[in-house]
Amino acid sequence: MNSNATAFTSPLASLRYGAVNVPPQVEYLVETISQVTGWQIFFTILGLLVAYDQFMYIYQKGSIVGPSWKMPFIGPFLQSMNPKFEEYYAKWLSGPLSCVSVFHKFVVIASTRDMARKVFNSPAFVKPCVVDVAHKLLGADNWVFLDGKAHVEYRKGLNGLFTRKALEIYLPGQEAVYNRYFDSWLKITKENGGKPLPFMIHFREIITAVSCRTFVGHYISDEAVKKIADDYYLITEALELVNFPIIIPFTKTWRGKKAADMVLAEFSKCAAKSKVRMAAGGEITCILDAWVKQMVDSKRWREAEEKGEALEGVEKPTQMLRDFSDYEIAQTIFTFLFASQDATSSASTWLFQTMAQRPDILDRVRDENLKTRNGNPNAPVTLDQLESMAYTRAVVRELLRYRPPVLMTPYVVKKAFPITETYTVPKGAMVIATTYMALRDPEVYERPDEFDPERYYTGDAEVKGAKNYLVFGTGPHYCLGQHYAQMNLVLMLGKASLMMDWKHYPTPKSEEIEVFATIFPKDHCPLTFEKRQW
Repeated sequence: MNSNATAFTSPLASLRYGAVNVPPQVEYLVETISQVTGWQIFFTILGLLVAYDQFMYIYQKGSIVGPSWKMPFIGPFLQSMNPKFEEYYAKWLSGPLSCVSVFHKFVVIASTRDMARKVFNSPAFVKPCVVDVAHKLLGADNWVFLDGKAHVEYRKGLNGLFTRKALEIYLPGQEAVYNRYFDSWLKITKENGGKPLPFMIHFREIITAVSCRTFVGHYISDEAVKKIADDYYLITEALELVNFPIIIPFTKTWRGKKAADMVLAEFSKCAAKSKVRMAAGGEITCILDAWVKQMVDSKRWREAEEKGEALEGVEKPTQMLRDFSDYEIAQTIFTFLFASQDATSSASTWLFQTMAQRPDILDRVRDENLKTRNGNPNAPVTLDQLESMAYTRAVVRELLRYRPPVLMTPYVVKKAFPITETYTVPKGAMVIATTYMALRDPEVYERPDEFDPERYYTGDAEVKGAKNYLVFGTGPHYCLGQHYAQMNLVLMLGKASLMMDWKHYPTPKSEEIEVFATIFPKDHCPLTFEKRQW
């Protein structure tokens, strides 16, 4: 080889890379990339993201029932903005476990009784959750977001607020609300010329009023109660299962946040007033008072111990509590309202509609309530008397089975959850325990699609359906106020039956279910009311 031969170098390479010898393949790649437009880069990245989104969905879906592919990124978001009961029901029927994926959230639906109970009873793997924006509305440090030991300890301090002794104290305030609002319903019908009006909105208002009086007593004004009743709808909208995870001005979540801030401000003022009154030795009249009284007594006990004062004859509080700030108290009271408002509004709406459709059952309720009050329809009742009304309680119990206010309870998976031998719910996913199918199980409830209080009055549904009655959940996060909720409905129905007659005006949509956090008749329950003559 001629050592004086000159090596050939590409002019292009010499121009771009100087003395560096660049292979033709690299040169071609550089040339190609240099000609790529911004749009080509964008669509390439988009395609890769779409492919990754599909891959992750299919991987997480595994062997359970679900769509074979996912609408890129959003999934069934648009469909979920207007949820339909029929679509939920079809999903529950599709299999014990099914799934969807909305935005970044993979969701597993546990439809059967056993699957739902496994979710409820697996605190090592799951914890309760709501939508992403809930932390902004209820407060990121709210007790409902606590888990494990912290949740157990906090809950212990609340258990005493729902004892029989406590519920007895709240009764007079509840009766006063019902007396007032039932009179207003008579007036509403009269002012409308005796023509029917959709009463769902009025059920929402009366439940707000009775909840506020039970929770914070007369520390809150009638005007504030009305404001909360009117605006709570905005909070419910913001906390729908599928919604934007961030707060954007003038959206549902933005309006819900403003309404939630208003409620928290009102409840904070109530907490401050209760602290002053309880410290001065005032009597307990509401849940707020009972809780603040525990704080006051705990503080006095600790101070006496620190000072070495004699504690003989002084009863130590059953649960020693720290001093909670007004805002912390407001947050907790807000969760009580959150837990009761929509569910009880739903139950009361269906209860009055169903009773109007079944006058034979309403007559038996009325007779039982009159006898319990010794023939005086205006007599107040005690908790013992409410609990003694077996038939009215059976009616409420059956109504909650027949039209369960809470269809689904969402949980977030803390770590990979082996829910069956063949499927593990991935960490970070949402798993939803469904109550509806357990409450309509034909192997447990004969003629499950019929409303029949006899199954709880003379039948064996209470025993046979013990594991199916998931209206209030089960496990460590069961509903604290389940006895209160049922007795409240017993009181409401009993008083209404003695004070009023009412008529339902059915439409083609009366039995169709509208899903709005909970369930309502699609026609919003058109009713008229008249004063009952004795």
